[in-house]
Amino acid sequence: MIAGPMETLPYRSCVGAMLINGQGRVFVAQRIDNPGPAWQMPQGGIDAGEAPRDAVLRELLEETGTDKAEIIAESSDWRDYDLPDVLIGKLWGGKYRGQRQKWFALRFLGDDGDIDIHSAQEPEFSAWKWAAIDDLADLIVPFKRTLYKDIVAEFRPLTVVMGKMP
Repeated sequence: MIAGPMETLPYRSCVGAMLINGQGRVFVAQRIDNPGPAWQMPQGGIDAGEAPRDAVLRELLEETGTDKAEIIAESSDWRDYDLPDVLIGKLWGGKYRGQRQKWFALRFLGDDGDIDIHSAQEPEFSAWKWAAIDDLADLIVPFKRTLYKDIVAEFRPLTVVMGKMP
């Protein structure tokens, strides 16, 4: 059930995490509830009273099973996306039209064995991989594609630097 006309619904406050490994590749995973060809970076809601920087570290741990990361950049702006009409009313109790996200780039400090997408009580992902930053917009569901292109443009220089690290 939708709480009101879509254009009057607010956006859900959320964070997103671009986790970058030492080769300059980005963590992406397939959602359990959407087993199609779409892959996404970790993201999730901001709890009441929680700072976005704290939220992204919490979400990263919840969704990837690792806290071996450090924040290296924060997006310059909050970015919105609207849900497709078919999903409004099915997600978040119909209270939101989409999400307003603050994105963070994080340097991965561990190795692949430190990632465990099945560690959460209710895992969100079924599979994960490292992807080239230029592939991210093609991997995500279409309604998030513009947001991903914007994040890629902002954070691309960081993957180049990370890829050159020993």
